[in-house]
Amino acid sequence: MFSKILIANRGEIAVRIIRACKEMGISTVAVFSEADREALHVSLADESVCIGPAPVQESYLNMTAIISAAVATKAEAIHPGYGLLSENARFAELCQQCHIAFIGPSAEVISKMGDKDIARKTMMAANVPVIPGCDVIESVEEAHKKADEIGYPLLVKARSGGGGRGIRKVERSEDFETAFLTASSEAEKAFGDGGVYMEKFLYPAKHIEMQLLCDQQGNVVALGERECSVQRKNQKLIEESPANTLTPETRKEMIEVAVRAAKAAKYTSVGTIEFLMDRDGKFYFMEMNTRLQVEHSVTEMVSNVDIVKWQIRIAAGVPLSFKQEDVRMTGHAIECRINAENPDKDFRPSCGKITLLHVPGGPQVRFDTALYQDYTIPPFYDSMVGKLIVCAQTREEAIRKMQAALCELIVEGVEHNAELHMEILSDPEFAGGDYYTNYMEKREKARNKEVS
Repeated sequence: MFSKILIANRGEIAVRIIRACKEMGISTVAVFSEADREALHVSLADESVCIGPAPVQESYLNMTAIISAAVATKAEAIHPGYGLLSENARFAELCQQCHIAFIGPSAEVISKMGDKDIARKTMMAANVPVIPGCDVIESVEEAHKKADEIGYPLLVKARSGGGGRGIRKVERSEDFETAFLTASSEAEKAFGDGGVYMEKFLYPAKHIEMQLLCDQQGNVVALGERECSVQRKNQKLIEESPANTLTPETRKEMIEVAVRAAKAAKYTSVGTIEFLMDRDGKFYFMEMNTRLQVEHSVTEMVSNVDIVKWQIRIAAGVPLSFKQEDVRMTGHAIECRINAENPDKDFRPSCGKITLLHVPGGPQVRFDTALYQDYTIPPFYDSMVGKLIVCAQTREEAIRKMQAALCELIVEGVEHNAELHMEILSDPEFAGGDYYTNYMEKREKARNKEVS
Protein backbone atom coordinates (compact mmCIF):
# COMPACT_ATOMS: atom_id res chain seq x y z
CA MET A 1 0.00 0.00 0.00
CA PHE A 2 1.11 3.59 -0.61
CA SER A 3 2.52 5.55 2.33
CA LYS A 4 1.99 9.01 0.79
CA ILE A 5 -0.41 10.30 -1.87
CA LEU A 6 -0.55 13.70 -3.54
CA ILE A 7 -4.05 14.94 -4.42
CA ALA A 8 -3.98 16.80 -7.73
CA ASN A 9 -7.30 18.56 -7.22
CA ARG A 10 -9.17 21.03 -5.05
CA GLY A 11 -12.49 21.62 -3.31
CA GLU A 12 -14.91 18.92 -2.20
CA ILE A 13 -13.19 16.00 -3.92
CA ALA A 14 -9.76 16.85 -2.50
CA VAL A 15 -11.29 16.85 1.00
CA ARG A 16 -13.04 13.53 0.28
CA ILE A 17 -9.80 11.85 -0.82
CA ILE A 18 -7.82 13.22 2.15
CA ARG A 19 -10.41 11.78 4.55
CA ALA A 20 -10.19 8.36 2.90
CA CYS A 21 -6.40 8.45 3.09
CA LYS A 22 -6.44 9.39 6.78
CA GLU A 23 -8.68 6.40 7.53
CA MET A 24 -6.26 4.17 5.61
CA GLY A 25 -3.20 5.52 7.43
CA ILE A 26 -1.81 7.19 4.31
CA SER A 27 -0.07 10.59 4.46
CA THR A 28 -1.37 13.26 2.08
CA VAL A 29 0.01 16.16 0.10
CA ALA A 30 -2.31 18.93 -1.06
CA VAL A 31 -1.52 21.18 -3.99
CA PHE A 32 -3.12 24.59 -4.22
CA SER A 33 -3.24 27.75 -6.29
CA GLU A 34 -2.58 31.17 -4.76
CA ALA A 35 -6.36 31.72 -4.73
CA ASP A 36 -6.84 28.53 -2.66
CA ARG A 37 -4.27 29.25 0.04
CA GLU A 38 -7.03 29.27 2.69
CA ALA A 39 -8.94 26.29 1.23
CA LEU A 40 -10.01 23.44 3.51
CA HIS A 41 -8.09 20.72 1.68
CA VAL A 42 -4.86 22.63 2.29
CA SER A 43 -5.31 22.65 6.07
CA LEU A 44 -6.50 19.02 6.23
CA ALA A 45 -3.53 17.54 4.34
CA ASP A 46 -0.29 16.58 6.07
CA GLU A 47 1.71 18.69 3.62
CA SER A 48 0.83 21.32 1.04
CA VAL A 49 2.55 22.86 -1.97
CA CYS A 50 1.59 25.98 -3.90
CA ILE A 51 1.71 25.19 -7.61
CA GLY A 52 0.90 28.54 -9.22
CA PRO A 53 -1.50 31.47 -9.58
CA ALA A 54 -5.30 31.27 -9.65
CA PRO A 55 -6.00 30.32 -13.32
CA VAL A 56 -6.30 26.52 -13.68
CA GLN A 57 -3.97 26.46 -16.68
CA GLU A 58 -1.21 27.86 -14.47
CA SER A 59 -1.95 25.73 -11.41
CA TYR A 60 -4.28 22.71 -11.33
CA LEU A 61 -3.58 21.90 -14.99
CA ASN A 62 0.14 22.59 -14.68
CA MET A 63 1.46 19.05 -15.03
CA THR A 64 5.10 20.00 -14.50
CA ALA A 65 4.34 21.81 -11.24
CA ILE A 66 2.24 18.92 -9.92
CA ILE A 67 4.79 16.25 -10.81
CA SER A 68 7.54 18.39 -9.28
CA ALA A 69 5.52 18.70 -6.07
CA ALA A 70 5.09 14.92 -5.94
CA VAL A 71 8.81 14.33 -6.44
CA ALA A 72 9.79 16.99 -3.89
CA THR A 73 7.48 15.56 -1.23
CA LYS A 74 8.33 11.95 -2.12
CA ALA A 75 4.71 11.05 -2.82
CA GLU A 76 4.39 7.53 -4.23
CA ALA A 77 1.10 8.14 -6.00
CA ILE A 78 -1.11 10.92 -7.36
CA HIS A 79 -4.89 10.92 -7.08
CA PRO A 80 -6.40 13.23 -9.73
CA GLY A 81 -9.96 13.31 -8.32
CA TYR A 82 -12.48 14.21 -11.03
CA GLY A 83 -12.29 16.89 -13.71
CA LEU A 84 -9.01 18.75 -14.28
CA LEU A 85 -6.31 16.14 -15.10
CA SER A 86 -8.30 13.03 -14.14
CA GLU A 87 -8.84 11.90 -17.75
CA ASN A 88 -5.64 13.32 -19.21
CA ALA A 89 -3.66 10.51 -20.80
CA ARG A 90 -0.52 12.65 -21.06
CA PHE A 91 -0.57 13.29 -17.31
CA ALA A 92 -1.02 9.58 -16.54
CA GLU A 93 1.91 8.85 -18.86
CA LEU A 94 4.10 11.48 -17.14
CA CYS A 95 3.35 9.90 -13.77
CA GLN A 96 4.46 6.52 -15.09
CA GLN A 97 7.66 7.98 -16.54
CA CYS A 98 8.47 9.54 -13.17
CA HIS A 99 7.74 6.25 -11.35
CA ILE A 100 4.72 7.73 -9.58
CA ALA A 101 1.54 5.66 -9.49
CA PHE A 102 -1.43 7.30 -11.18
CA ILE A 103 -4.58 6.40 -9.23
CA GLY A 104 -6.70 5.61 -12.25
CA PRO A 105 -6.47 3.57 -15.45
CA SER A 106 -3.46 3.46 -17.75
CA ALA A 107 -2.70 6.28 -20.19
CA GLU A 108 -3.47 3.91 -23.05
CA VAL A 109 -6.96 3.10 -21.75
CA ILE A 110 -7.71 6.75 -20.95
CA SER A 111 -6.74 7.69 -24.49
CA LYS A 112 -8.76 4.87 -26.06
CA MET A 113 -11.94 5.47 -24.10
CA GLY A 114 -11.55 9.25 -24.25
CA ASP A 115 -11.68 9.04 -28.02
CA LYS A 116 -15.43 8.55 -28.40
CA ASP A 117 -15.00 7.23 -31.93
CA ILE A 118 -12.57 4.49 -30.86
CA ALA A 119 -14.73 3.78 -27.79
CA ARG A 120 -17.78 3.20 -30.01
CA LYS A 121 -15.85 0.77 -32.19
CA THR A 122 -14.48 -1.05 -29.13
CA MET A 123 -17.99 -1.48 -27.74
CA MET A 124 -19.43 -2.63 -31.06
CA ALA A 125 -16.71 -5.27 -31.32
CA ALA A 126 -17.67 -6.48 -27.82
CA ASN A 127 -21.36 -6.75 -28.78
CA VAL A 128 -22.30 -3.81 -26.56
CA PRO A 129 -25.32 -1.92 -27.96
CA VAL A 130 -24.38 1.57 -29.18
CA ILE A 131 -26.53 4.48 -30.33
CA PRO A 132 -27.01 4.47 -34.13
CA GLY A 133 -24.58 6.94 -35.66
CA CYS A 134 -21.36 7.23 -37.63
CA ASP A 135 -17.60 7.47 -37.21
CA VAL A 136 -15.64 10.73 -37.12
CA ILE A 137 -16.10 12.76 -40.29
CA GLU A 138 -13.87 15.63 -41.39
CA SER A 139 -15.73 17.20 -44.32
CA VAL A 140 -19.02 19.07 -43.99
CA GLU A 141 -20.27 17.63 -47.30
CA GLU A 142 -19.74 14.02 -46.26
CA ALA A 143 -21.18 14.77 -42.81
CA HIS A 144 -24.33 16.16 -44.44
CA LYS A 145 -24.85 12.89 -46.30
CA LYS A 146 -24.32 10.79 -43.18
CA ALA A 147 -26.69 13.03 -41.22
CA ASP A 148 -29.43 12.41 -43.75
CA GLU A 149 -28.83 8.66 -43.41
CA ILE A 150 -28.99 8.80 -39.58
CA GLY A 151 -32.04 11.03 -39.61
CA TYR A 152 -33.00 14.08 -37.59
CA PRO A 153 -32.90 15.02 -34.78
CA LEU A 154 -29.27 14.05 -34.15
CA LEU A 155 -26.30 15.06 -32.03
CA VAL A 156 -22.94 16.28 -33.28
CA LYS A 157 -20.45 15.26 -30.57
CA ALA A 158 -16.77 15.91 -29.90
CA ARG A 159 -14.53 12.86 -30.20
CA SER A 160 -12.47 14.05 -27.20
CA GLY A 161 -13.40 15.55 -23.87
CA GLY A 162 -16.69 15.75 -22.04
CA GLY A 163 -18.62 17.93 -19.62
CA GLY A 164 -21.19 18.81 -22.28
CA ARG A 165 -18.72 20.73 -24.45
CA GLY A 166 -18.49 20.14 -28.18
CA ILE A 167 -22.07 18.84 -28.40
CA ARG A 168 -24.76 20.29 -30.64
CA LYS A 169 -28.30 19.07 -31.19
CA VAL A 170 -29.55 19.44 -34.78
CA GLU A 171 -33.27 19.38 -35.53
CA ARG A 172 -33.25 20.19 -39.25
CA SER A 173 -30.98 19.68 -42.24
CA GLU A 174 -30.70 23.43 -42.86
CA ASP A 175 -29.18 23.93 -39.39
CA PHE A 176 -26.64 21.14 -39.75
CA GLU A 177 -23.61 22.94 -41.18
CA THR A 178 -23.58 25.66 -38.52
CA ALA A 179 -23.95 23.10 -35.71
CA PHE A 180 -21.25 20.86 -37.17
CA LEU A 181 -18.71 23.68 -37.50
CA THR A 182 -19.57 25.16 -34.09
CA ALA A 183 -19.19 21.82 -32.30
CA SER A 184 -15.87 21.18 -34.06
CA SER A 185 -14.56 24.65 -33.20
CA GLU A 186 -15.64 24.35 -29.56
CA ALA A 187 -13.99 20.92 -29.29
CA GLU A 188 -10.78 22.26 -30.80
CA LYS A 189 -10.62 25.09 -28.27
CA ALA A 190 -11.59 22.94 -25.28
CA PHE A 191 -9.69 19.73 -26.02
CA GLY A 192 -7.22 20.53 -28.80
CA ASP A 193 -9.09 18.12 -31.06
CA GLY A 194 -11.78 19.26 -33.48
CA GLY A 195 -12.85 15.75 -34.48
CA VAL A 196 -16.60 15.17 -34.21
CA TYR A 197 -18.97 12.32 -34.95
CA MET A 198 -22.75 11.95 -34.98
CA GLU A 199 -25.39 9.98 -33.13
CA LYS A 200 -29.13 9.65 -33.44
CA PHE A 201 -30.79 11.84 -30.80
CA LEU A 202 -32.80 9.52 -28.57
CA TYR A 203 -35.93 11.28 -27.35
CA PRO A 204 -37.19 10.94 -24.75
CA ALA A 205 -34.38 9.09 -23.00
CA LYS A 206 -33.08 8.39 -19.54
CA HIS A 207 -29.41 8.83 -18.62
CA ILE A 208 -28.40 5.81 -16.53
CA GLU A 209 -24.85 4.94 -15.55
CA MET A 210 -23.30 1.82 -14.05
CA GLN A 211 -20.58 2.08 -11.39
CA LEU A 212 -17.70 -0.38 -11.81
CA LEU A 213 -14.70 -1.50 -9.79
CA CYS A 214 -12.02 -3.24 -11.91
CA ASP A 215 -8.87 -4.58 -10.30
CA GLN A 216 -5.51 -5.41 -11.86
CA GLN A 217 -6.23 -9.13 -11.61
CA GLY A 218 -9.07 -8.92 -14.14
CA ASN A 219 -11.97 -8.94 -11.68
CA VAL A 220 -14.88 -6.61 -12.46
CA VAL A 221 -17.74 -5.83 -10.09
CA ALA A 222 -20.72 -3.56 -10.78
CA LEU A 223 -22.08 -1.60 -7.82
CA GLY A 224 -25.40 -0.86 -9.42
CA GLU A 225 -26.80 1.97 -11.48
CA ARG A 226 -27.46 5.65 -10.97
CA GLU A 227 -30.30 7.66 -12.55
CA CYS A 228 -28.83 10.95 -13.80
CA SER A 229 -31.53 12.38 -16.06
CA VAL A 230 -32.03 15.71 -14.24
CA GLN A 231 -29.53 17.78 -16.18
CA ARG A 232 -29.08 21.33 -17.37
CA LYS A 233 -26.96 21.85 -20.49
CA ASN A 234 -25.56 18.33 -20.09
CA GLN A 235 -24.52 19.02 -16.49
CA LYS A 236 -26.12 16.77 -13.88
CA LEU A 237 -28.09 18.34 -11.02
CA ILE A 238 -29.68 15.40 -9.21
CA GLU A 239 -28.66 11.74 -9.15
CA GLU A 240 -30.31 8.79 -7.47
CA SER A 241 -29.80 5.07 -7.00
CA PRO A 242 -31.37 2.72 -7.82
CA ALA A 243 -33.18 3.87 -10.96
CA ASN A 244 -36.79 3.20 -10.02
CA THR A 245 -37.96 2.59 -13.61
CA LEU A 246 -35.44 -0.21 -14.25
CA THR A 247 -36.91 -3.70 -14.19
CA PRO A 248 -34.88 -6.46 -12.49
CA GLU A 249 -34.38 -8.08 -15.90
CA THR A 250 -33.07 -4.86 -17.48
CA ARG A 251 -30.83 -4.18 -14.48
CA LYS A 252 -29.30 -7.67 -14.74
CA GLU A 253 -28.71 -7.21 -18.46
CA MET A 254 -27.22 -3.73 -17.96
CA ILE A 255 -24.79 -5.08 -15.35
CA GLU A 256 -23.71 -7.87 -17.71
CA VAL A 257 -23.22 -5.41 -20.58
CA ALA A 258 -21.26 -2.94 -18.41
CA VAL A 259 -18.95 -5.68 -17.14
CA ARG A 260 -18.42 -6.89 -20.71
CA ALA A 261 -17.64 -3.34 -21.82
CA ALA A 262 -15.03 -2.87 -19.08
CA LYS A 263 -13.34 -6.15 -19.93
CA ALA A 264 -13.31 -5.26 -23.64
CA ALA A 265 -11.50 -2.03 -22.75
CA LYS A 266 -9.06 -3.94 -20.49
CA TYR A 267 -10.06 -1.45 -17.81
CA THR A 268 -8.63 -1.19 -14.30
CA SER A 269 -9.59 1.24 -11.49
CA VAL A 270 -12.94 2.85 -10.73
CA GLY A 271 -14.98 3.63 -13.83
CA THR A 272 -18.48 4.29 -15.08
CA ILE A 273 -20.33 3.10 -18.16
CA GLU A 274 -22.98 5.62 -19.22
CA PHE A 275 -26.11 4.51 -21.05
CA LEU A 276 -29.11 6.16 -22.66
CA MET A 277 -32.34 4.21 -22.26
CA ASP A 278 -35.50 4.76 -24.32
CA ARG A 279 -39.14 4.38 -23.21
CA ASP A 280 -39.14 0.73 -24.28
CA GLY A 281 -36.32 -0.09 -21.88
CA LYS A 282 -33.71 -0.51 -24.64
CA PHE A 283 -30.38 0.92 -23.57
CA TYR A 284 -27.32 2.00 -25.53
CA PHE A 285 -23.69 2.71 -24.62
CA MET A 286 -22.97 6.43 -24.60
CA GLU A 287 -19.47 6.73 -23.12
CA MET A 288 -17.12 5.51 -20.42
CA ASN A 289 -15.87 7.83 -17.70
CA THR A 290 -12.34 6.73 -16.83
CA ARG A 291 -12.31 8.39 -13.42
CA LEU A 292 -14.11 8.83 -10.15
CA GLN A 293 -17.54 10.41 -10.73
CA VAL A 294 -18.88 13.40 -8.81
CA GLU A 295 -21.89 11.27 -7.90
CA HIS A 296 -19.94 8.24 -6.62
CA SER A 297 -21.24 9.06 -3.13
CA VAL A 298 -24.79 8.06 -4.14
CA THR A 299 -23.61 4.52 -4.82
CA GLU A 300 -21.58 4.45 -1.61
CA MET A 301 -24.75 5.13 0.38
CA VAL A 302 -26.69 2.17 -1.06
CA SER A 303 -23.81 -0.29 -1.48
CA ASN A 304 -21.90 0.41 1.75
CA VAL A 305 -18.69 0.28 -0.30
CA ASP A 306 -16.09 3.06 0.01
CA ILE A 307 -15.33 3.65 -3.66
CA VAL A 308 -12.43 6.06 -3.05
CA LYS A 309 -10.64 3.60 -0.79
CA TRP A 310 -11.07 0.82 -3.33
CA GLN A 311 -9.74 3.07 -6.09
CA ILE A 312 -6.59 3.57 -4.03
CA ARG A 313 -6.30 -0.14 -3.19
CA ILE A 314 -6.70 -1.15 -6.84
CA ALA A 315 -3.94 1.29 -7.89
CA ALA A 316 -1.70 -0.37 -5.27
CA GLY A 317 -2.40 -3.79 -6.79
CA VAL A 318 -4.83 -5.06 -4.15
CA PRO A 319 -7.45 -7.44 -5.61
CA LEU A 320 -11.14 -6.95 -4.93
CA SER A 321 -12.19 -8.83 -1.79
CA PHE A 322 -15.73 -9.49 -3.01
CA LYS A 323 -17.49 -10.77 -6.12
CA GLN A 324 -20.60 -9.65 -8.01
CA GLU A 325 -22.83 -12.03 -6.05
CA ASP A 326 -21.63 -10.44 -2.79
CA VAL A 327 -22.93 -6.97 -3.71
CA ARG A 328 -25.99 -6.01 -1.68
CA MET A 329 -27.79 -2.77 -2.54
CA THR A 330 -30.07 -1.50 0.22
CA GLY A 331 -32.35 1.52 0.37
CA HIS A 332 -32.60 4.49 -1.98
CA ALA A 333 -30.13 7.39 -2.18
CA ILE A 334 -30.52 10.84 -3.72
CA GLU A 335 -27.85 13.49 -4.32
CA CYS A 336 -28.41 17.21 -4.97
CA ARG A 337 -25.48 19.20 -6.30
CA ILE A 338 -25.32 22.50 -4.44
CA ASN A 339 -23.97 25.11 -6.83
CA ALA A 340 -23.09 28.72 -6.01
CA GLU A 341 -25.25 30.22 -8.75
CA ASN A 342 -28.55 32.06 -9.18
CA PRO A 343 -31.16 30.03 -11.12
CA ASP A 344 -33.35 33.16 -11.39
CA LYS A 345 -30.61 35.02 -13.25
CA ASP A 346 -29.72 32.46 -15.90
CA PHE A 347 -27.68 30.47 -13.36
CA ARG A 348 -25.16 33.29 -12.94
CA PRO A 349 -22.21 32.06 -10.79
CA SER A 350 -21.86 33.56 -7.32
CA CYS A 351 -18.77 33.99 -5.18
CA GLY A 352 -17.90 35.68 -1.92
CA LYS A 353 -17.52 35.11 1.82
CA ILE A 354 -19.60 32.47 3.63
CA THR A 355 -21.13 34.50 6.45
CA LEU A 356 -23.18 31.64 7.91
CA LEU A 357 -22.97 27.91 7.31
CA HIS A 358 -25.18 25.22 8.84
CA VAL A 359 -24.85 21.65 7.58
CA PRO A 360 -27.81 19.24 7.86
CA GLY A 361 -27.43 16.19 10.08
CA GLY A 362 -29.21 13.04 11.11
CA PRO A 363 -29.04 9.36 10.12
CA GLN A 364 -28.03 8.75 6.51
CA VAL A 365 -27.55 12.45 5.70
CA ARG A 366 -24.21 13.44 4.18
CA PHE A 367 -22.89 16.80 2.95
CA ASP A 368 -19.62 16.53 1.03
CA THR A 369 -18.13 20.02 0.84
CA ALA A 370 -15.03 22.14 1.27
CA LEU A 371 -16.99 25.07 2.73
CA TYR A 372 -16.45 26.41 6.23
CA GLN A 373 -17.55 29.48 8.17
CA ASP A 374 -15.93 32.69 6.82
CA TYR A 375 -14.41 30.90 3.82
CA THR A 376 -14.35 33.02 0.67
CA ILE A 377 -15.38 31.23 -2.52
CA PRO A 378 -13.00 32.38 -5.29
CA PRO A 379 -14.38 33.31 -8.72
CA PHE A 380 -11.98 31.16 -10.73
CA TYR A 381 -13.38 27.64 -10.46
CA ASP A 382 -16.41 25.38 -10.84
CA SER A 383 -19.59 26.60 -9.15
CA MET A 384 -20.30 23.35 -7.28
CA VAL A 385 -19.66 23.93 -3.56
CA GLY A 386 -21.14 20.77 -2.11
CA LYS A 387 -23.13 17.58 -2.57
CA LEU A 388 -26.05 16.83 -0.29
CA ILE A 389 -26.77 13.10 -0.16
CA VAL A 390 -29.44 11.21 1.75
CA CYS A 391 -30.47 7.57 1.97
CA ALA A 392 -33.71 5.97 3.17
CA GLN A 393 -35.52 2.65 2.86
CA THR A 394 -37.73 3.78 -0.07
CA ARG A 395 -37.59 6.44 -2.78
CA GLU A 396 -40.54 8.29 -1.28
CA GLU A 397 -38.81 8.43 2.11
CA ALA A 398 -35.56 9.54 0.47
CA ILE A 399 -37.34 12.43 -1.27
CA ARG A 400 -38.85 13.57 2.04
CA LYS A 401 -35.50 13.20 3.80
CA MET A 402 -33.82 15.30 1.10
CA GLN A 403 -36.49 17.98 1.38
CA ALA A 404 -35.93 18.13 5.13
CA ALA A 405 -32.15 18.32 4.66
CA LEU A 406 -32.46 21.11 2.08
CA CYS A 407 -34.66 23.07 4.48
CA GLU A 408 -31.98 22.71 7.15
CA LEU A 409 -29.06 23.65 4.88
CA ILE A 410 -27.95 27.25 5.40
CA VAL A 411 -25.30 28.81 3.18
CA GLU A 412 -25.35 32.59 3.53
CA GLY A 413 -23.08 35.04 1.75
CA VAL A 414 -23.50 33.58 -1.74
CA GLU A 415 -26.45 32.69 -3.94
CA HIS A 416 -27.09 28.99 -4.47
CA ASN A 417 -29.56 26.55 -6.01
CA ALA A 418 -31.05 24.76 -2.95
CA GLU A 419 -34.48 26.28 -3.60
CA LEU A 420 -34.42 24.96 -7.18
CA HIS A 421 -33.79 21.47 -5.82
CA MET A 422 -36.76 21.86 -3.49
CA GLU A 423 -38.96 22.78 -6.44
CA ILE A 424 -37.79 19.75 -8.45
CA LEU A 425 -38.33 17.34 -5.56
CA SER A 426 -41.87 18.69 -5.12
CA ASP A 427 -42.71 18.28 -8.80
CA PRO A 428 -45.15 15.38 -9.42
CA GLU A 429 -43.22 14.46 -12.59
CA PHE A 430 -40.02 13.93 -10.59
CA ALA A 431 -41.88 12.25 -7.73
CA GLY A 432 -43.41 9.80 -10.21
CA GLY A 433 -39.96 8.92 -11.55
CA ASP A 434 -41.09 9.21 -15.16
CA TYR A 435 -38.68 12.01 -16.09
CA TYR A 436 -36.10 12.21 -18.87
CA THR A 437 -33.03 14.20 -19.90
CA ASN A 438 -35.25 16.97 -21.26
CA TYR A 439 -36.76 17.56 -17.82
CA MET A 440 -34.94 20.83 -17.05
CA GLU A 441 -35.39 22.12 -20.59
CA LYS A 442 -39.16 21.64 -20.26
CA ARG A 443 -39.16 23.39 -16.87
CA GLU A 444 -37.27 26.40 -18.18
CA LYS A 445 -39.50 26.70 -21.24
CA ALA A 446 -42.60 26.58 -19.08
CA ARG A 447 -41.15 29.17 -16.72
CA ASN A 448 -40.17 31.53 -19.55
CA LYS A 449 -43.69 31.19 -20.95
CA GLU A 450 -45.17 32.21 -17.58
CA VAL A 451 -42.88 35.24 -17.35
CA SER A 452 -43.68 36.41 -20.87
